[in-house]
Amino acid sequence: MTRSRLARALVRWLVPRSRRRRIELALAALVSPILCLGLAAALTPLPPELATADLTAADPSTVFLDRHGAVLCEVRAKDGTRARPVRLADIDARVPRAVLAAEDKRFYLHPGVDPIAITRAAGQALLARGIVSGGSTLTQQLARTLVPRPRSVVGKLREMALALRIEASLSKPRILEEYLNRVAFGPSLRGVEAASRFYFDKSTRDLSLAEAAALASLPRGPTLYDPRRGTDLLKRRRDRVLERMRAARLADHEDVDRALGEPLVLAPRGSGLGIPHLRRALLGGGKGIGTDELAGRATAITTTLDRGLQREIEILAVQTVERLAPRHVTAASVVVLDNETGHVLAYVGSPDIENEARLGHNDGVLAKRQPGSTLKPFVYGLGMEIGGFTAATILPDVDLHFPTPDGDYHPNNYDGRFHGPVRVREALGSSFNVPAVVASSRIGPERLLARLRDLGFASLDRSARDYGVALALGDGEVRLIELAAAYATLARGGLSVAPRAVREARAATGELLPLPAPPPRRILDRRAAYVLTHILADRHARLATFGENSVLELPFPVAAKTGTSKGFRDNVTVGFTPAVTVAVWVGNFDGSPMSGVSGVTGAGPLFHDAMLAASRLSPERDFERPEGLVDVDICPLSGARPGPACPHRRSEIVPRETSLATCDMHERVRIDRRNGLRAGPACGDASVDVRVFERYPPELAAWAENAGRPVAPRASSPFCPEADRASPSRLRIAFPPDGARFVRDGALAAEEAIRVRIDAPSEARAVRLLVDGRAVVLTPPFERSLPLVPGEHTLVVEAGGASSEPVRFSVQ
Repeated sequence: MTRSRLARALVRWLVPRSRRRRIELALAALVSPILCLGLAAALTPLPPELATADLTAADPSTVFLDRHGAVLCEVRAKDGTRARPVRLADIDARVPRAVLAAEDKRFYLHPGVDPIAITRAAGQALLARGIVSGGSTLTQQLARTLVPRPRSVVGKLREMALALRIEASLSKPRILEEYLNRVAFGPSLRGVEAASRFYFDKSTRDLSLAEAAALASLPRGPTLYDPRRGTDLLKRRRDRVLERMRAARLADHEDVDRALGEPLVLAPRGSGLGIPHLRRALLGGGKGIGTDELAGRATAITTTLDRGLQREIEILAVQTVERLAPRHVTAASVVVLDNETGHVLAYVGSPDIENEARLGHNDGVLAKRQPGSTLKPFVYGLGMEIGGFTAATILPDVDLHFPTPDGDYHPNNYDGRFHGPVRVREALGSSFNVPAVVASSRIGPERLLARLRDLGFASLDRSARDYGVALALGDGEVRLIELAAAYATLARGGLSVAPRAVREARAATGELLPLPAPPPRRILDRRAAYVLTHILADRHARLATFGENSVLELPFPVAAKTGTSKGFRDNVTVGFTPAVTVAVWVGNFDGSPMSGVSGVTGAGPLFHDAMLAASRLSPERDFERPEGLVDVDICPLSGARPGPACPHRRSEIVPRETSLATCDMHERVRIDRRNGLRAGPACGDASVDVRVFERYPPELAAWAENAGRPVAPRASSPFCPEADRASPSRLRIAFPPDGARFVRDGALAAEEAIRVRIDAPSEARAVRLLVDGRAVVLTPPFERSLPLVPGEHTLVVEAGGASSEPVRFSVQ
């Protein structure tokens, strides 16, 4: 007889049959559920979320950080939660220990279901006639999170089967990692890292023991223990978790004592607007900020912003709109760049993205708006490079007309006056319009448009013919970020660096995403860039328009320019220090005009305050002057070297190789005291005064006469007449230019005309204008309107027996 048969016979002999039967039934009852659970676990598929160790499968949210790593905002995951995947190895060891003490101290001993915990929970329920504590393991909680179940016995059994399946498929560290990344640690907070960032504004690797225990307390009741509703409940729960850690020897006795005494302090939740416009631009691949679309690719985006500056600029923008609301201003936008790197330090698309009435969802940093006079520096800069301009070059600021394909263009200045001969310095500093158009016409709209595109104004996508010479006055739409980048190029001495708003972007795996950047390019001549900067920083150069103590004056060197579009629809101020560039737009997104708002009263004050805020990020210093520039004395009227008759002198910066002519706009004239007329040689010195007068070329003669400038008399004294003087003036047709072509508007053809202007010698009292052979007599200021008649036409002017060169133009 074998040993097994002997054992069975012994059992039958020792144990009565009825009792033996009861034992067998009890064993069957005990083993059957386990066998059933095991079978169910074998048949339960592993959730697809766990099929890969890739943390991106956890569907993370996207967090935006400032340049120092501080959280700016977070774009929630598809399920509406904040989720920050983190590897178990990157979490401080105190966090998982606290979680195990709080939820499953036998985690490393059970197979996914803890019989002891279930027995304890069942016994407590029987005694208390209700559920006192749960018996779920971490694995069961993970299973319940991945596959929600009904609150029933069957649902509980399914949860247990899935937990067994997870334990059979994954290692304990992997299960713990998945738990820490997927279970709710607060309302709309998925995972411990998201909760750590939200409640304590720090990574889980930087938590204290008390903070780790507080987070470990949350999965038991994410809403119940939410500290935003009060910290008392959470603190009591935290302390219980700390005691459990002490009892389980998961923390040192002294460390627990210190943690128990630590107050529960939450990180303040900033009330900032959360960079909504920049966030949208980065995720969608906004133009002009140096990155491709990041949506679906990056989960951690470290921007170039400075959180403190960003918040301050946001507040300033809101205050500006509130201040200007009575003047029908509903929006403002600001962008601040670091000149050395091109990094965006602050970015405000609108004061309130949620304000639908004010169209706050629009992004004024990327929207196309008219820049007004802010393009003028680049007009004069190109003139310095290819047109022979210097800061001392004289340009006419008089009533001029320019032919365009659409008719006659007649620019006016903002103050409604003409200022005669003006140097480039004062023309730019005081933002006179007419000289800028003259400069644009001399260098050509095609060249100007090419230069602006080189500077990064990709928004200027029409032809030079469409813009014409008025491009110098901002007759085109550009983005504020493009304007800021162009001025930052000036600040760098002509070196162009593309703006960037992202320092680094990481995928959920932690991998850095490529962020290619174009290399810096030299666009402007270094010396021309410095001269333009010097002009824009010259308070004296802008006195004529902006007066004393304007908002453009700050307690440190700043080069700045304002601009206002046609109809007061856009108001811009942009400027820079050696370290930062600030660009501001004020207006209305619906394009409606503001009421009485100029660059000084609209965007200017916001620019002033924003520049003060931005300047605190870097030490104050002056602009660096390049080699090759010299200081020379000039006559302020002519911009030439002072002659013996020049009553005033001024210092100006010009390239070393510049050859300046001697002033010919001042002359010493002998005047007969008896009548104030020119004195000839026959008059003795006793009756003659020698006075200094101004002398103007033909295109400025009419302005000088109307402005009452001190021009020498034309007539000679009858007591001592002068001999005939050769006139320095030349008889010519100033407008239209030879070869001009005009295109009539069919709807306005009967009313369209051009303004013919004549330059004549100063002594001329009348001229004859021949229009296709028909004579018309003109007197000063020698101008006449001619209707636009289709065909080819010829103009000639005659005076004093002399004739001008013919001018031919066509009308279509």
